[in-house]
Amino acid sequence: MSNAVLSQSDGPPAAVKTGFIVALVLAAWLAAVSFMGATGALVTAPGEQSPALLITVLGPLVVFFAAFRLSRSFHDFVATVDLRLITSIQAWRAGGLVFIALSAYGILPGFFAWPAGWGDIAIGVTAPWLLLSLIRKPGFSNSTTFRIWNWLGLLDLVVASRPDSAVDPPFPGDRLEQVLLRADALGASQEQMAACDQGEVQQPDDLLL
Repeated sequence: MSNAVLSQSDGPPAAVKTGFIVALVLAAWLAAVSFMGATGALVTAPGEQSPALLITVLGPLVVFFAAFRLSRSFHDFVATVDLRLITSIQAWRAGGLVFIALSAYGILPGFFAWPAGWGDIAIGVTAPWLLLSLIRKPGFSNSTTFRIWNWLGLLDLVVASRPDSAVDPPFPGDRLEQVLLRADALGASQEQMAACDQGEVQQPDDLLL
């Protein structure tokens, strides 16, 4: 019996190990795209496509879905994330108003700022209402309304990250700012993908109380 107890307590839980690996991967990705943004690797002239931007945006999404489908430990890790926390984090996207303001001053192009800005605002201001529904209604995480809200949030991020939005900004110093905006956007997209995927797994009762 002592051997059994030792074997169960040997090493950190699988969820902790998986979370540590996920944190390392995200940190490495953020460092990579920040470096590419600082060197102008993601910036193109108007009308030109940016293969590097497509890779930095779509690459992590592909890795996320592949890991969720193929890795049992990652699948279980996503299933244990508190949906209330993920949903509340989306409220910061109400700051998309900044995109509109930057467009008014000619710092960001309107064809990027308006759809991306208003899309972020729509998701951000409705996040508290979705959070209240998750708290008050234990089965809300599997509802059509919650799924549609998450998919609309992802659609907004796809629009904001399209290749033709990576135009050369008016000031060279804005290049790093531009890629960091995309870093924040992809972080939000991964949170909402986790929320969508978690709908396939029964939410633990202790997270819904």
